[in-house]
Amino acid sequence: MYSLNDTIAAVSSPTSADRVIVRISGPQTTEGLNQIFTPPIAKLKAGIVSGEITVADNLKIDAKLYVFPSPHSYTGDDIAEIHIYTNSKITEALIGRLLEKGIRLAEPGEFTARAYFNGKIDLSQAEAINQIITSSNEYQLAAAEKLFAGRLAQTTKEAGVALLDLLSLIEAGIDFSTEDIEFITRPDAIKRLDKIKSQLEQLLAGSISYESVIDLPTVGIAGAPGAGKSSLLNKLLGRKRSIVSKSRKTTRDILAGEFALSHSRVVLFDCAGLVQKPQNIIDELAQQAAIEALGKSSLVIFCVDLSKPDWDEDIAIRQLISPDILIAVATKSDLLDESLLKKRLADLNKLFAVEFMATSAKAGTGIELLRDAVDGKIIQKTGPETSGGVALTARHRQAVTEAVENIAKAAAELQADNDEIAAMMLRTACQDLSNIKQNIDEKILQTIFSRFCIGK
Repeated sequence: MYSLNDTIAAVSSPTSADRVIVRISGPQTTEGLNQIFTPPIAKLKAGIVSGEITVADNLKIDAKLYVFPSPHSYTGDDIAEIHIYTNSKITEALIGRLLEKGIRLAEPGEFTARAYFNGKIDLSQAEAINQIITSSNEYQLAAAEKLFAGRLAQTTKEAGVALLDLLSLIEAGIDFSTEDIEFITRPDAIKRLDKIKSQLEQLLAGSISYESVIDLPTVGIAGAPGAGKSSLLNKLLGRKRSIVSKSRKTTRDILAGEFALSHSRVVLFDCAGLVQKPQNIIDELAQQAAIEALGKSSLVIFCVDLSKPDWDEDIAIRQLISPDILIAVATKSDLLDESLLKKRLADLNKLFAVEFMATSAKAGTGIELLRDAVDGKIIQKTGPETSGGVALTARHRQAVTEAVENIAKAAAELQADNDEIAAMMLRTACQDLSNIKQNIDEKILQTIFSRFCIGK
């Protein structure tokens, strides 16, 4: 899979960063650096060294070298990071220079893979590192950090130790079955198994699926045609993503854009205006797509034109959607004077039995309050679920689930006086849990580390 004897290099900084970081790790780190960095390094010592990097025979640039000797480095091998302020062409030339010196370009996730193979981290922590890198908001990051801190490993380790302890007692009873010795009664063994099983089930119940938080939460804007949805979308995104027109039914497709909030990022989308009775097949298809998209969204912003003479149409449209979380928005508040605005808003609140926020995409009224409301609702929706748990990958969840199933089978076999089969089930459960921290299946390892970007 990976050759641990090679010295590898890759750009580890974002492409948008002004400072470029080229990371090198492996047994030939010192030798490779001495061929391109001045002053020469006799031996790698932890610290920062200022000097010059020879990018080409006639080109040298200022650089700083950050040194992390083995075994006290991220990978467990010698690591050096070249920090330079330059452009992509110079960076490519530098990488080419390193390759000429016998240093190999790192594969995706190879630095973290080396940390795993060198015993610096376990497999669940390696996966957590990728989750931290790819987290798109605070609650995803918090869940990933708990995984990296060892929350999953600690819980499964405690369960594994308890299982091994119980297994030893059961197997001792089997070995001395002809003697008048009882190491543990079956009821006590079953009681212990129930406790371990309950702990693992709590781990599953208190966690979230990592696959479910990879994608950004979605926020849909709903309302009747002409309710100001497109204007609101453009105002929130800060750019013209949707066509704004005085004509009704301008928007037919789902129009989306990434929306940055104070504590999270979401995908904000606008769709066709909802109507009581579609007039043709185009209206029907547009409405069907809109309702389906809104039904899958994390939150819906329901827009009602505050300046309309009546809201009979909007009341009927509200019945078409059933979002988990809804924020009611009264649009076009700039068209009313303050006294009429308050009266109309109170009428709207009473009619729909929900508190509306007065907004104006044109004047910018209420937009920041709406941003904060969306941010708070999104965090509230996901926050409690992640506050005490970790983000488990499908592999983690499968391992814990299989352990729970085998523990249940062991308890059933003990109940039926089949101690040997129970012991076999417990050994399998122990193996299930150990696979979380360390799995030597090369295909599984390849899949895990291939998700990383190069340089990590």
